[in-house]
Amino acid sequence: MNFRKLLSTALTVCALSAGLVGNARADFHIERGDTTGAPTLDVGTIYIDAGSTVPYNAVTFEVGSVGTYQFLAMAEFDSAIFLYQGGFDPSAPTANLVAHNNDLLSPDTSGFVYFLVPTVTYTAVISGISNDEFGNYSFTIAGPGAINVSAVPEPSTWLMLAFGLAAVTVARRRAANR
Repeated sequence: MNFRKLLSTALTVCALSAGLVGNARADFHIERGDTTGAPTLDVGTIYIDAGSTVPYNAVTFEVGSVGTYQFLAMAEFDSAIFLYQGGFDPSAPTANLVAHNNDLLSPDTSGFVYFLVPTVTYTAVISGISNDEFGNYSFTIAGPGAINVSAVPEPSTWLMLAFGLAAVTVARRRAANR
């Protein structure tokens, strides 16, 4: 089964599952990314015989309603997902870990369901199992309420902000010296 067909099937399953929940408001968050060159995590502290420098990406979010939420990652590599409640520290990968999965439907899919509550910050981490497992992935969170993802600015965004503030400072100094 190719990656696009598997993604389509998984999204359909998530949509049906969310519809069966019966709540008036259901939400999805789909994120696509690439763990190539990303920071690394010692997955071996969670899974025996796993890598100690495995590239990962993290998604920090809160939910709008109490309920059961579905998590699904599909990747071009042997993937794993980890859910942290209240904070994620890559130097302590087991701290605040509440759920994880590897090889749900196949080695390149992982997923689980977990009961979430509003006002709590969660972080989902998408990684491989071995140090040499990284690449493109698609990650979906689906559940009965709004899923509010915290945006983490790209380094280029911070750089543009710094240049913009520097330009404003230079312009003000020039105007003051006139």
